[in-house]
Amino acid sequence: MNSGTAEPAAAGRATSAAGVTWDLATLYAGPDDARLEADLAEARRAADDFAGRYRGRAASLTPAELAVAIAEYEAIEDRGRRPSFYASLLFAADTQDEAAKQLSERTREVWVEVVNALTFFELEVKDLPDERYAALVASRALADCRHWMDGLRKLRPHTLSEPEERVINQKNLTGRDAFARLFDELSASLRFRLTVDGAECELPAAEVLALLYRPERELRERAFSALLEGFAAEGVVLTGIFNALLQDHRLECDVRRFPDPVTPTHLDNEVRTETVEAMMAATERHYGLAQEYFRLKARLLGLPRLKNTDVYAPLGAARVTVAFEEARRQVLEAFDAFDPGFGALARTFFAERRIDAEPRPGKRLGAFCASLGPSANPFVLLGYTDTTRDVSTLAHELGHAIHDRLAARQRPINYQPPLPLAETASTFAELVLTRALLAHESDPAIRRDLICTRLEDTIATVFRQNALTRFEMAAHARRRTARLSARELGDLWWEENARLYGDAVEMIPAYRWGWSYIPHFIHSRFYCYAYVFGELLVLALYQRYQDEGRAFVPGYLELLAAGGSEAPDVLLRRLDVDVDDPAFWDRGFAVIASLLAELRATMAPALS
Repeated sequence: MNSGTAEPAAAGRATSAAGVTWDLATLYAGPDDARLEADLAEARRAADDFAGRYRGRAASLTPAELAVAIAEYEAIEDRGRRPSFYASLLFAADTQDEAAKQLSERTREVWVEVVNALTFFELEVKDLPDERYAALVASRALADCRHWMDGLRKLRPHTLSEPEERVINQKNLTGRDAFARLFDELSASLRFRLTVDGAECELPAAEVLALLYRPERELRERAFSALLEGFAAEGVVLTGIFNALLQDHRLECDVRRFPDPVTPTHLDNEVRTETVEAMMAATERHYGLAQEYFRLKARLLGLPRLKNTDVYAPLGAARVTVAFEEARRQVLEAFDAFDPGFGALARTFFAERRIDAEPRPGKRLGAFCASLGPSANPFVLLGYTDTTRDVSTLAHELGHAIHDRLAARQRPINYQPPLPLAETASTFAELVLTRALLAHESDPAIRRDLICTRLEDTIATVFRQNALTRFEMAAHARRRTARLSARELGDLWWEENARLYGDAVEMIPAYRWGWSYIPHFIHSRFYCYAYVFGELLVLALYQRYQDEGRAFVPGYLELLAAGGSEAPDVLLRRLDVDVDDPAFWDRGFAVIASLLAELRATMAPALS
């Protein structure tokens, strides 16, 4: 997923990515493919058969028998998830397509039936007597299942009875999932009337956000205000969605006996609360680095002070465009230089049409890489609009895709890396691209622009995501006692952003609605701190790469290939990284400080 503002799109004009759409035929030939119906039916049948053969038996199975059962469980989940995965991609490509909506809902319903039929199995593994559990996980037959089993056991205090778990899965279809779908449909359907380059336009949100990268200051502010005011006009619905999801999570946390709203995410991410708090506190101590950059950029733009609509403004008057084929070349050459295998994996996504880059109405806002599991290649979605930042987004999402392919050597239960490591390859790929471009660029002005872009991306990924996480934490805490009004949500949003910007940036009044269009809050609760973790980790790792050169690469690729087979701290210790050491995070901020020093060195001639 992309970490900055929502993916820029072209304001009312065709882009070089027109026609670059994905081919989902490796999943199914189409929505009416008989294989899709067969997979739905077979997954339900296999899940019921599995339950009939294994219910009540986990404690009596030998290690070899339990290993066979886990392999069957993985196969059923893979087949059962495939139809809903396919339908979710169709829906993301066109959220206004009624057939895609219907297929997505129907396949999700069947998937929940499959999950409910299998729920007993995880519950029985969680509830194994301690002595029996210890004997099982010590066996060679279950060696590559231990991490998964340990993860289940950690959730035992927060697990409900099987009937209760099944009810939660079912009610989510018309509860949490339905509200998330409503948000997607609403945000994709909105149009904003603007005058751009002398022409009256009605633009979707993604194309309006693209205007934040235009050189005309008045246009940037007018565009962002129009977007925020447009979302504000839907404030009743958006505030209702937000409150419903906050309350849904609060009630489930209470039922599951979690001490606070963020603990479930920490457990899923396999990180200690203290580690995350130390990271976030370190980030807040270094907000001054972001503020220093904003002051430097104000000088470069000839402004006394930035507005938040100026943060992504280009430094030159000319609009630099990068055609999609050129972006492809830049990204692949950068990846090749880092490691030929890295580049080779990236090439397969172009050759096999696994990228949907064409901006169009109804397409889901943002960028993502979606993966099913080891049995299928991932797919990448973005809205490529010929901007330099789109090149970084392409590198970012391909980083995710390569991570997924390297992790495909793992079995399904060990495939998906926890979120803090899921952002490692993506942000590392962006840095590889930036450094490759800098290495081949001698023009001081262009080098300055590249450094600024890198700093802005880092600020968006570290400091902004930290502020977003603090806002989310505050909103969840406040919702515990009362429903939040739009004004209260706006106040919380304003407060956290004011801490980040300090006196270096003036926020436009409409920015009180800045919380309302961010899909992470809707789809991936507390996801944003994973960006902070990933970026700071990558900055430290990339410094190691610069120091060690080619010797660094094998260990890094092994980290990616490990997927979710171990907890992040265990995997990172193999690279001599200790994320539980509070001082570790300072290394990432030292790299940011060095980038600021590089920028200052380029500014002397620019401002003389």
